[in-house]
Amino acid sequence: MSEVSVALVDDQPLIRAGLRLIIESQPDMRIAGEAGDGGEAIALARRTAPDVMLMDIRMPGVDGIDAIGGVLSAHASIRIVMLTTFDVDRYVYEALRAGASGFLLKDVTPEALVNSVRAAASGDVLLAPSLTRRLIEQFVHRPPPPGADDPPLSTLTEREREVLAEIAHGRTNAEIGARLHMAEGTVKTHVSRVLFKLGLRDRVQAVIAAYESGLVEPGQGSGSNLG
Repeated sequence: MSEVSVALVDDQPLIRAGLRLIIESQPDMRIAGEAGDGGEAIALARRTAPDVMLMDIRMPGVDGIDAIGGVLSAHASIRIVMLTTFDVDRYVYEALRAGASGFLLKDVTPEALVNSVRAAASGDVLLAPSLTRRLIEQFVHRPPPPGADDPPLSTLTEREREVLAEIAHGRTNAEIGARLHMAEGTVKTHVSRVLFKLGLRDRVQAVIAAYESGLVEPGQGSGSNLG
């Protein structure tokens, strides 16, 4: 992978300084710029088009959630990873629905942080394992009412629906392959087709779509992470 450009968005200069030290210590990463709130983040996205943006959820003025749409409108290819202090944050689900690629706790280790940046830049999604299932199940209680803008699951083959359900349970491609008796490369092909057919950006949106469509329900199955 070529050098990954990273933008830092947090209203606390000390937090940004710490993130900068970690990112700049990596030979394959560079800092694209910094911003102190969501409005500045949008301007920074337009000016620098970073590969990955690490953005705090709660900031004065324009917060992280409100900024997501503007950042993605500036450059749809930017991967936004939200940062949160608490391991249960009611805003995280809203951020994922708005287009964020994932989220991390601010107490994440430096090693996990840089791995997450690389994963986001490569198109994968790394969500804090302690939050993923609880968060999804807390906010997705039932399918939306009839007539809502549901993902067109009828366009999926039976195998693709099975793969989508496994994604919703937080399983990796390797785990899905083992459960469904498929090669990992075949799983990747199915995942790509699911995302394309449903018009989804990434695996996070696939999880949300699976729950909101009623394909899977809170409490079903068990999983590990979304990668």
